[in-house]
Amino acid sequence: MKPTDLIQGMLDLLILRTLQLEPRHGWAIAQRINQISNAALQVQQGSLYPALHRLEARGWIRAEWGASEKGRRAKYYTLTRTGRARLEREQADWERLSGAIALVLRKA
Repeated sequence: MKPTDLIQGMLDLLILRTLQLEPRHGWAIAQRINQISNAALQVQQGSLYPALHRLEARGWIRAEWGASEKGRRAKYYTLTRTGRARLEREQADWERLSGAIALVLRKA
């Protein structure tokens, strides 16, 4: 399967979901999405970092500087309480939408 470009809202949802379990730096977020999707979804830096800044501005994530696995300085992103609530709503919306699309594809 060819890597797919993600639309903005979907990228936001994937980032929030990726941060649900633990803080991660930008490169680790992109790698996790790639890994979980079996390389079907590849997030480019030109899309990832603007999305992270947007989510931070909305108060859904927060960033703190720390050391990466290789000892380099990296900005780690954490899901906020507001971000967790947003993630729950976005996941529910996605499940409804994807279920409706699946119905149309099966029955049309």
